[in-house]
Amino acid sequence: MSAAFDSLPLAPAPFERGPNAARWPNRMAALGPAFGTALAAEPLPDPHWVARNDALAAELGWPADWHDGSALAVLSGNATWPGMSPFASVYSGHQFGVWAGQLGDGRALLLGEIESAAGPMEIQLKGSGLTPYSRMGDGRAVLRSSIREYLCSEAMHGLGIPSTRALALTGSQLPVRRERWETAAVVTRMAPSFLRFGHFEHFAHTARDLASLQRLVDFSLANYFPDCLGAAQPAAAMLSEVARRTAELIAQWQAVGFCHGVMNTDNMSLLGLTIDYGPFGFLDGFDPGHVCNHSDHQGRYAYARQPGVAWWNLQALATALLPQLGADEDAASEAALEAIEPYRSALSAALSARMRAKFGLATEQPDDATLIDDLLRLMAAERTDYTILFRHLSGFSTAPDHAQQPVRDLFIDRPAFDAWAGRYAERLRTEQSDDAERAVRMNSANPKFVLRNHLAQSAIEAAEAGDFDEIGRLMKVLARPYDEQATAPAAYAAFPPPGADQIEVSCSS
Repeated sequence: MSAAFDSLPLAPAPFERGPNAARWPNRMAALGPAFGTALAAEPLPDPHWVARNDALAAELGWPADWHDGSALAVLSGNATWPGMSPFASVYSGHQFGVWAGQLGDGRALLLGEIESAAGPMEIQLKGSGLTPYSRMGDGRAVLRSSIREYLCSEAMHGLGIPSTRALALTGSQLPVRRERWETAAVVTRMAPSFLRFGHFEHFAHTARDLASLQRLVDFSLANYFPDCLGAAQPAAAMLSEVARRTAELIAQWQAVGFCHGVMNTDNMSLLGLTIDYGPFGFLDGFDPGHVCNHSDHQGRYAYARQPGVAWWNLQALATALLPQLGADEDAASEAALEAIEPYRSALSAALSARMRAKFGLATEQPDDATLIDDLLRLMAAERTDYTILFRHLSGFSTAPDHAQQPVRDLFIDRPAFDAWAGRYAERLRTEQSDDAERAVRMNSANPKFVLRNHLAQSAIEAAEAGDFDEIGRLMKVLARPYDEQATAPAAYAAFPPPGADQIEVSCSS
């Protein structure tokens, strides 16, 4: 083991036995020193468990008692399991549309990879202390932001949206200064890869290291996009696949009303995963201009702007990959634009399909977009609750002269809704839609439960007072967001309480 890890003790892992014993390869670190720094985590004083995702551990094939013994120390950054070689990667990126230069894993460490039923998964600590890429930061994460990431990672997975996952959350009384003094925490998160658009931007622009850029492209193709290797231009084929995955991801975000809040290029996953949960939020009242990030003073990452920002970010990635697309600059630029152009059509198709599913439309007809947009305009005018409206819409009846409660009660302008409802009922009748069958389909597309800010805040406040049970209760419900769950607390699916819109979430969250 490298001398970089001498300060951390080795701990026996509870699953280092049998045919599924972990080996912890670290392919990212194996790329070489240009790609980051091998170093140990900064130990977290007197750590304690805040939350554990036993269901995810079971998916990894770990035993039920995986969290006994050394797991708390390892997942707090106080020890390593045999074979682990912690590594902080370097990347660059555009932040709020401005080139920020070198960034990197300023408070994260990749411990290594473990085999799972879904293939190799990277295990990473977030909040594990200073790295060479911390810049002016302290390398720590606070309990508040860590709870939000832990919950939302799994909430997105429950919604069927590609995301990094959360395996565990540990805490400590170590004081950390943000807007106020808070306590430290470490999230253990996992993904097939944490590669970001910014990794490629780093070697193309900051380091100007085309040999390392080539190596990273070859690595990505071999490990994550092997189907692109046979293309005439493998890098262009990979770029097209990234554009397609990004389009599908953004369509899913828009359909459930999810706002990422900080779509910088360094927060965009090469694999089309939702990554880096900071100032995120789910829409309460429908507002296309909603900005969930208190630090986003220009509204760059407003809900309705997310599709355009993703396109901007894809152009930044395409620019970074120009050296891989040919020596002729004009030809390379043309190839890059051609490679990402499918994003537009893929996004349009994916979002249209998801919105038709939300409205229970089994077929596609020319006026569907107008019908959908007209209801969204009514909702925007009155800030109608996005999640509740669509969940209630599943109870819509095509019977003539039906009053359409409780959907109608969500609107102040009842005549405007009634006029729309008449058109919607007629549209459903054209495809002989069965109300009961449609309701089942719509409920599978329209969640009853999402991680609203006030629900996360309640769990945070309880945890800060020493009660971690609310985290577990929320996790259990958010794992099945489309189910009725009659035993779930009614407040989880209710309108947000007064003052919920005053909860501020910033980049320090």
